[in-house]
Amino acid sequence: MAILLVLILTLFIGTSKGQLGIGFYSETCPNAESMVRSVVQNAIFSNTNLAAVLLRLHFHDCFVEGCDGSILIENGPNAERHAVGHQGVGGFEVIERAKAELESVCPGVVSCADIVALAARDAIALANGPVYMVPTGRRDGQISSLSLAAEMPEVSDTIQQLKAKFFQKGLTEKDLVLLSGMNIMLLSLSLSLIIQVK
Repeated sequence: MAILLVLILTLFIGTSKGQLGIGFYSETCPNAESMVRSVVQNAIFSNTNLAAVLLRLHFHDCFVEGCDGSILIENGPNAERHAVGHQGVGGFEVIERAKAELESVCPGVVSCADIVALAARDAIALANGPVYMVPTGRRDGQISSLSLAAEMPEVSDTIQQLKAKFFQKGLTEKDLVLLSGMNIMLLSLSLSLIIQVK
């Protein structure tokens, strides 16, 4: 199950505009990944539910226009983040905190899209999930539109509607099952983490 989870995540992680590579920031901001990890770790130790929340944020960002950070753009009531399908998505404050810390050390270097991907990876690892490498180098999206998020899977969708939305993104029925079950798995891993912390 863990291997399938990582395969599905890398499918989304690879979706972006830009030259992706492991260690993309090794020269321009060498501590970028460890800084994101530290922010995520502190956030999850304060609220273990954030592991699932950050993974969900990453999924919602990637499903609309690729992993471009566009869900983070707040440009009024017509912003992508206000779409019906994005209701309940959170974790924005963790990404903003990581971005602020990175900007203080490496201004204008690390994209928000990469921060979202790294935060999801670190959240999964901190919830005792699989550890995997994340290629970085994504470019941030410049457009955030409510209408672009119209095809986001919704809880009220029938299985046929969900399949159609996943197929449009090049995903399979198996991907639908895995991604749907991922939240449940991460919530149980978060519960395990709560028990360990206490």
